[in-house]
Amino acid sequence: MDRRWRRLALGALLTASFGLAGCSSQIADLTPADAQPRPREVGTYLPVHDLPPARDEAAAITPEQRAKIEAELTAARARQATAGKDAK
Repeated sequence: MDRRWRRLALGALLTASFGLAGCSSQIADLTPADAQPRPREVGTYLPVHDLPPARDEAAAITPEQRAKIEAELTAARARQATAGKDAK
């Protein structure tokens, strides 16, 4: 029984040492060489009050373009449906 406890304690000690050794690795050494440098000021947050630029309404697609895109998608869906039936 004593030998059994020793093996159990040795196994637990070995497992704990592997776990603690993994925690001691340097994260800075694992970063790739082309990574962006860290900011000099630690603890700065991105400004949440800055909104993205307003969306340009002129850039929206016209109803004619939308209808053309929908027709192309419907045709593609029909082609895939027939190709799927032919494959079976």
